[in-house]
Amino acid sequence: MMIAVARVRLFAPWVHSLKEKRMEVKSLTSRVHNRFSVSIAEVEDQDLHQSIVLGVACVAGGRAQADSILDHVIDFIERNTEAEITDIQREIR
Repeated sequence: MMIAVARVRLFAPWVHSLKEKRMEVKSLTSRVHNRFSVSIAEVEDQDLHQSIVLGVACVAGGRAQADSILDHVIDFIERNTEAEITDIQREIR
C-alpha cells in the first residue's frame, strides 16, 4: 500500500476577494473529489485572495498507481481552472 500526497500552488489573478476565492476553491475541490475519490483541501494561504494552495492525498496499491492518480488529478486541476499552477510538490510513501 502506498500513500501519495501533493501540494499544488495556484495563482488566480482575477480573484479580488476572499468570497471569490472560496467559490473557486469549493468548486474545484468538489469536482476533483467527485471525479477521483481523493482527499483534497485548501491547506495554506487561506487569507490571501490570489493564492490557492491545495493538498491532495490518496491511497493506492502500488507506487505506479499512486503516481498515476496524482498525474491525473494535477492534469484535471490544470484543465479545469483559469488559475496558473506555479508549484507542485509530490511525495509517495
